[in-house]
Amino acid sequence: MARDLGTKYVCYKCGTKFYDLKKPVPACPKCGADQREAPVVKPASGRAAKAAPPKEPEEAEAAAPEEEEEAAEEEEDDED
Repeated sequence: MARDLGTKYVCYKCGTKFYDLKKPVPACPKCGADQREAPVVKPASGRAAKAAPPKEPEEAEAAAPEEEEEAAEEEEDDED
């Protein structure tokens, strides 16, 4: 007695679960949101999620002058 109710959806706006009943527009019965307008979510791969984010060049350049200043201060202290 299994009937084909169409495609099963979970509304992207309100979270309601429903079947489209093979209608041309899969609209949520609770809030009326057209499910074809749902934002596309790219799944993160396991490898990409575990990898550390790369350092931006700006951060590396900003850190370099500070290290040079510290080295210069140490040299001045050594001269005294």
